[in-house]
Amino acid sequence: METIIELLPILLPIFLLNLAVQIYCVIDIHKEERKVLLMSKTAWTIVVLLINIAWVVYLLAGREQ
Repeated sequence: METIIELLPILLPIFLLNLAVQIYCVIDIHKEERKVLLMSKTAWTIVVLLINIAWVVYLLAGREQ
């Protein structure tokens, strides 16, 4: 239990940053002018929310620039 408490100051900012980027991606996916590639907007939303680093794939390959 002590190791978890010791790691918490390191893991908490990483978790919060991941959550913030996931929220940004979901908002970006559902913009009216945004066109997404490879999957539908609903599918991208589900993937981004369920898989921790899927937002990287979305930002690099899932949206039309």
